[in-house]
Amino acid sequence: MGKKKEKKIDLDNLKPEEEMKYEIARELGYLDKVMTTGWNSLTAKESGRIGGIITKKKRELKKEK
Repeated sequence: MGKKKEKKIDLDNLKPEEEMKYEIARELGYLDKVMTTGWNSLTAKESGRIGGIITKKKRELKKEK
């Protein structure tokens, strides 16, 4: 099996959903880890925490509309 190519992350050109993901990772202190070793380096607990916060924020945004 081949290895996936690592993409350079451009924090200035992100989709809104990706921007939220990186923002939450920064708030939780995971951004350095993600930038150096990628999203796969996060534990299930860490990535689940990010996903939970994203879901919570999306619900809040939906309620406001």
